[in-house]
Amino acid sequence: MVVAVERLITSGILKPARYLGNELLAVHKPWDTAAIRWVLTYPEVYEVGASNLGHIILYNILNAQPRQLCDRAYLPGKDLAAKLRETNTPLFAVESKRSLTEFDILGFSLSYELGATNILEMLDLAGIPLTWRERQGSSTSLREAAPTATLSDRGAEGQEVRESTDTQSSFPLIFAGGQTATSNPEPYADFFDFIALGDGEELLPEIGLVLEEGKRAGLSREDILLDLAQIPGVYVPQFYDMAEDGSVHPRRPDVPKRILRRVATPIPAYSIGLVPYVETVHDRLTIEIRRGCTRGCRFCQPGMLTRPARDVEPDKVVEAIEQGMRATGYNEFSLLSLSCSDYLSLPAVGMEIKNRLKNENISLTLPSQRVDRFDENIANILGGTRQAGLTFAPEAGTQRMRDIVNKGLTNEELLRGVKTAWEQGWDKIKLYFMIGLPGETNADVVGIAETVSWLQRECRGKGRKPLNFNLTISNFTPKPHTPFQWHSVSTAEFKRKQNLLQQEFRRIKAVKVNFTDVRISAMEDFVGRGDRNLSKVVRRAWELGAGMDSWYENLDRAFSAWGSAIAQADLDWKYRQVENGEWNLFHAEEQRNTEDGKNTQLLTPNSSLPSTDAINRVSSHSLDIPLPWDHIDTGIDKKWLQEDLQRALEAAIVPDCSFEGCSHCGVCGIDFGHNVVIESPAIPKFAGEFVPNTTKAQRLRVWFGKQGNMALMSHLDLIRLFDRVVRRAGLPIAFTGGFHPMPRISLATALALGATSSGEIADFELTVPVEVDTFREKLAHEMPTDIPIYNVEQIDLKASAATQLLETAEYLITVGALAETTPIQWQNWIDTIKAKEELWYEQITKSGKSQLINLRDRLFELELVENYNCVAKSMSSVIRYLGSYRQDGLLLRPEQILFMLETVAGVEFQLLHIHRNRLILGV
Repeated sequence: MVVAVERLITSGILKPARYLGNELLAVHKPWDTAAIRWVLTYPEVYEVGASNLGHIILYNILNAQPRQLCDRAYLPGKDLAAKLRETNTPLFAVESKRSLTEFDILGFSLSYELGATNILEMLDLAGIPLTWRERQGSSTSLREAAPTATLSDRGAEGQEVRESTDTQSSFPLIFAGGQTATSNPEPYADFFDFIALGDGEELLPEIGLVLEEGKRAGLSREDILLDLAQIPGVYVPQFYDMAEDGSVHPRRPDVPKRILRRVATPIPAYSIGLVPYVETVHDRLTIEIRRGCTRGCRFCQPGMLTRPARDVEPDKVVEAIEQGMRATGYNEFSLLSLSCSDYLSLPAVGMEIKNRLKNENISLTLPSQRVDRFDENIANILGGTRQAGLTFAPEAGTQRMRDIVNKGLTNEELLRGVKTAWEQGWDKIKLYFMIGLPGETNADVVGIAETVSWLQRECRGKGRKPLNFNLTISNFTPKPHTPFQWHSVSTAEFKRKQNLLQQEFRRIKAVKVNFTDVRISAMEDFVGRGDRNLSKVVRRAWELGAGMDSWYENLDRAFSAWGSAIAQADLDWKYRQVENGEWNLFHAEEQRNTEDGKNTQLLTPNSSLPSTDAINRVSSHSLDIPLPWDHIDTGIDKKWLQEDLQRALEAAIVPDCSFEGCSHCGVCGIDFGHNVVIESPAIPKFAGEFVPNTTKAQRLRVWFGKQGNMALMSHLDLIRLFDRVVRRAGLPIAFTGGFHPMPRISLATALALGATSSGEIADFELTVPVEVDTFREKLAHEMPTDIPIYNVEQIDLKASAATQLLETAEYLITVGALAETTPIQWQNWIDTIKAKEELWYEQITKSGKSQLINLRDRLFELELVENYNCVAKSMSSVIRYLGSYRQDGLLLRPEQILFMLETVAGVEFQLLHIHRNRLILGV
């Protein structure tokens, strides 16, 4: 059953267009013909989830499967979440507006250690029990009907908890995927029916086929999960038990002892899709050029979890970008990889696209790059009229520390890359550093400030501003499946090192420094390396109000909630170990040696590197202790991780196996494939930067409407929509000049959020004449149906803009009385207003001053159009008025009509709806 969301998604909530599900390229498949119905549920707000590339790719792939339907859901804002609870309305999928309980399977992305609380919030809002044990009370086969759910009263902690009123109703299968779910799913094992490990492009369609067959055969939930457990890459936690040491083992013989991580080849064509009407955090087309990284940075979990490295063929990248830019209308695209600079074809692909789209004011952005590979070729593809920001990640301030982490970056390469950027016109560069790495000394910490100061001194020239740096200094957090997974640092030590750096940077100008909160780092470590005992901590933290942690918006509240949850689970002793830096192999070795009466050299966060004898004493027993994630087969041998840790303590470098010899990590083979490195084609000759075409050969005035769901689109989003529509339609729009050329599209005025209209006006200036009918046809073809094009007229090039000619506006407003009224009373009030010559209104100016204005002077026509009865004998009416609408401030707003009514009637009124009939221009 479709959820009635009309009373929920209104202009009264923040960014209501988030929840409409009507984006360009959204797929709306018939509900009744689908055998399996998915929801990709992203546990962040829409602006984050809708621009996530993995979310878009999997959505497109699932909807490409026959008999499979995929919808989407996002974490609602606090305002909508409160409305859902107040009205006892379940969380819904944005496209079908159906309750999440009506679907067969819900997939959550878990890419952050503390993000599971948002997942619990979404499950609770949907009326779905939080754990797989609670959901086991459902019926024996995949669901066919939605359960009924109600909200319970607020609990002792002030949290609303949703409880099912029908324990025999079936619930969707709940699963998680993503980097965090793949690396260590154990802290979240209680909440999910299964975990999808690794890449999902091939895995999810296989899951869909098993579900379809199981649903057709009427299999029980447990039998379906058992079938799913046979698919490589599917981990079903309920079929495994945790031992006392935290390790995980099968509880039945028909499931694998270790679960394989899945690997897939990127397909750029699936990246094209979902063009939101609201601005998202990555408001651009994103195309993946390379998956996996073999650089071997010893702290980097993504680099270890995504091997082998797989290049995408350059011609497929170029084709996807060109098609994607035409289909979406974006003015910016990004090439994505863990290390874009290691994609050898980057300069050739970037230059080819830049040349092809040279006249369309398109810009390219790249994520953090390898500074040692940054050269003039990459600078050319990034530069232009809208020069993108530049980010490098040296990670450490001294050569010694960069060798320990296997960064593979020398001081000379660092200087060459930064200096190239400065010479190519960049005045500000962002740098990422890390503190708390194994073997780090005070000299290494201070070396960060010394390195930045040295780079500034080397990049100085006449007529140039000093090179500015924006630094992010994060705290090392050990991650599973990395050589540094056995190491940690105390919170006190992190604070000391941060203070040390703050003192150093006070003497350096033109540098902005951002530090990561040490409390968040400790909590990420505690959860990220935890076992199944942490599921109760995650749940209690959610109950106490933890959520949205990755946004750092409620840091104090979140930290307090997590801390209380840990204490109530009697695990505060373990958290203190993390805070004290004791969750590492060196602490275990110290305790063991103390018990044996031995004395050995230990590696502490502020010590120098230990001797070889100390390394050998540390290694054997401590490194072999079972870990909660040992049953996840990422392809990398645990023994290789141990050996690489030893190499780190010796500051030994391991070359990148994509370009040099094999490092013998264990990944390459039948299960995971091999590195795929494609040689670069020739770099095309640079055709020059975009030069805005400012020619004004034709001017067109367009009358359009804003109806239905589009009424919930903001004015700024509407401006962005027109820009994309013009690009998709291929219309020859003129640009402004200057450093930031903008398309010459001018909307006459803004319309209030939630108001509809049939009389909006926009002016377009073109570089070459286009037939009016052709322009209208192309524009209307690319517009949403709720933004109809009524008329297009050619006007003189020298004519004033519509915004300057505005004189009056005609509105239809629906007004409700908060008391019992009659049609005769309404008409009398209208007549009374018309008969008056003065109706004074106190207005507060932008400067805060009060002034009296006569509203009657601004009202030209007023009439009662329609009456209709509402609840409790109250009456609502539709009133038409024509009032002043000049841009010099002489406006008559709909709210001021209510003031007039209340003045003459002595009754309180409510403005129910605003419709702008037309805008009238002067001559």
